[in-house]
Amino acid sequence: MSTNTTDKRTGGDSVRDFTGGTFTGSKLSGGDFTFTRRGLLGAFAATAVTAAPTYAKAAGFLRGAGDIRRISMYSGRTGEMLDTIYWIEGEYITEALREINYFMRDWREDKVINIDTRTIDIVAATHALLDVNEPYLLLSGYRTPATNAMLRARSRGVAKNSLHMKGQANDVRLKNRSVNQIYRAAMACRAGGVGKYSRSNFVHMDCGQVRSWGR
Repeated sequence: MSTNTTDKRTGGDSVRDFTGGTFTGSKLSGGDFTFTRRGLLGAFAATAVTAAPTYAKAAGFLRGAGDIRRISMYSGRTGEMLDTIYWIEGEYITEALREINYFMRDWREDKVINIDTRTIDIVAATHALLDVNEPYLLLSGYRTPATNAMLRARSRGVAKNSLHMKGQANDVRLKNRSVNQIYRAAMACRAGGVGKYSRSNFVHMDCGQVRSWGR
C-alpha cells in the first residue's frame, strides 16, 4: 500500500507514498497538527503560555493531537482549490507534496518546482493557530526569475533575490482574519521570515532566517 523513501527536502523526515486504499492526497479531512521541528515546538510552547486566545489550540498540538498536518488554499488567479493532508505520523506524503508543488507553481509561466516543506509547515502551522475553516487565498508561491523581475519592475517591495524563486515563500490572505492577526500567528512560529503588508492586505511567510518587517 505504501513505500517509504527519504527526501532531502524534508529535513530528515521520511516520505510516504500512498497509491492504494482510500487515501489519495486530498481526500482525508479533519484532525489537528503536531510539529516535530524544534523551532515550531518552541513556538507552540511559548504560544501556549503567552499568546492571545486566538492561539489557544497550541497546547493541544504539543500533546500530539491528531499527528497530521493539513494545508488548505485557493487561488484567485487560476480558480484552483487545495485541501490536503500532506504529513501523517512523522512522514510527508509524496502525492500530496506533488499536489502542493503544482498548486503553488508560477501560474504566469506554468513552471513547477519543489516547494520547501519548511515553508509548507510554517504556512500550515499559522493557519492552525488562527483557528479558521476558511482556506488561505494564495497570492504568490513559486516565481520564476523572469516573473520576479517583472514584479520587481512594478514594485519596490519585491526583493531581487526573493525566496519565492527558490520555492521557499508564500504570500497569503484571509477574509476572516486581519493582516495583523495572521502576522502575529506567523511570528509565533519563530521559524522564518514574516512580512506584514497592511495596505496590500497580505502576509509574506518564508523559511529563511527568522526576521520580520512591514507595517
